[in-house]
Amino acid sequence: MDRTTILILELGLFLLLILFCTIFAMLCKYRLAQSLPTLSSMTGSTASVFFAGAKNLRASLDFSPLGEASLPESVPASGNPDTEKPATNGEGSSSDPLNPDGTSGSYPSGPSGSSGSWDGADFPGPSVSDPQVNRRALELLNSMSLEEKVGQMFIVRFPTDRMVETVEQYHLGGYILFARDFKDRSPEQVLTMLNACQDASPIPLFMAVDEEGGNVNRVSRYSQFRSAPFPSPQELYLKSGLSGVRQDSLEKSALLKDLGLNVNFAPVADVSTSSDDFIYQRTLGQSASLTAEYVDTVVYAMKEARMGSVLKHFPGYGNNADTHTGIAYDNRSYESFTSSDFLPFEAGIQAGADMVLVSHNIVSSMDGNAPASLSPRVHEILRQHLNFSGVIVTDDLSMEGVRQFTSDTQVAVRAVLAGNDLLCCTDYGVQIPAVLSAVQDGTISEDRIDESVLRILRLKISLGLL
Repeated sequence: MDRTTILILELGLFLLLILFCTIFAMLCKYRLAQSLPTLSSMTGSTASVFFAGAKNLRASLDFSPLGEASLPESVPASGNPDTEKPATNGEGSSSDPLNPDGTSGSYPSGPSGSSGSWDGADFPGPSVSDPQVNRRALELLNSMSLEEKVGQMFIVRFPTDRMVETVEQYHLGGYILFARDFKDRSPEQVLTMLNACQDASPIPLFMAVDEEGGNVNRVSRYSQFRSAPFPSPQELYLKSGLSGVRQDSLEKSALLKDLGLNVNFAPVADVSTSSDDFIYQRTLGQSASLTAEYVDTVVYAMKEARMGSVLKHFPGYGNNADTHTGIAYDNRSYESFTSSDFLPFEAGIQAGADMVLVSHNIVSSMDGNAPASLSPRVHEILRQHLNFSGVIVTDDLSMEGVRQFTSDTQVAVRAVLAGNDLLCCTDYGVQIPAVLSAVQDGTISEDRIDESVLRILRLKISLGLL
């Protein structure tokens, strides 16, 4: 065989290889087009899954404040596994009347059906899913008295006096501070005051605050802490987009940590686009999908700073009245929650949010007989369908939206029975003894207390408090 023939054969083989590669690429493209929705048709959790890889570009991308060039940035569902089994009707099948076949229905469980693959690897400190964290938390739990365990379930309003003595007397889980606690104090005085409380507690305290920005600034409203108050989410987003949101969250976290605070009751995950809504000024003021991007960005920044995050107000405030002043009824359809209000909470949970705060709204499509904060059904939805396994915290139990529903002595007991882990309250002198009595008379099992305290201890370890 002469050289010319060999060259012709080699050229032919080369062309055949190119043809094969072209056909293979076309087939792959066809299969991808068949298996994935087009970009223009993506909504909700589908878009979140498709763009999961965008988290790797988080620090370098500058997102448009109007959202025209921004992409959803969710990650796999939160990996904070708890020891409890999903609630069933006792026969191994779902007791969910909205979901009789026991499947997740319209609730996503993370990409490709994952029940939670976020492991905290991108952030400082151990994850709550770390086996060593769980082991340490269990050891500590087993060494605690009932009084110590019940006390851990309460995060209470910072008192005007006897701050240290109150910690010692009630074995508190934490304090939440308000504007009055910062007004006439310097940064150094605040830090000294909170450190004294921490020193009095064998188990470090959650030191929390609501520093949302805009109308709700407990710290930065005072010039001794910051030259100007933090802007509202709406103002910040319209001016600087999600890159500005991220930087703002990092700066907030740094300021709060310097003062001895370790939890910020933020971000607001409620969806509101009408200025007539009570909650509107505290929200992003954008669609559910853009609000989900915002929540995802804030939670990631807070985890990077090792600042505890709280999604609020589950299951979504909507256009409801102010529960600080009375009972609020929400008569929206269940589908309106799954298609809109749940999306930012799902994004925050997938991003690894530490806590979810449950509102006092009475949501008829979920439980028309009790405020969400006191409803086992609402907590079941949050646990089973949104796959949240972190700490659930009540809105303040001193608010009229729940006080008009039940007595001060019973509200904390009902909150524990509903499934809350952490109770936010002012009347702790009444409510802590009420929960203790309920455990002692068998109304609340000690196992139920242990379940919540274990979650709280794991979170405190992951935040570096323990």
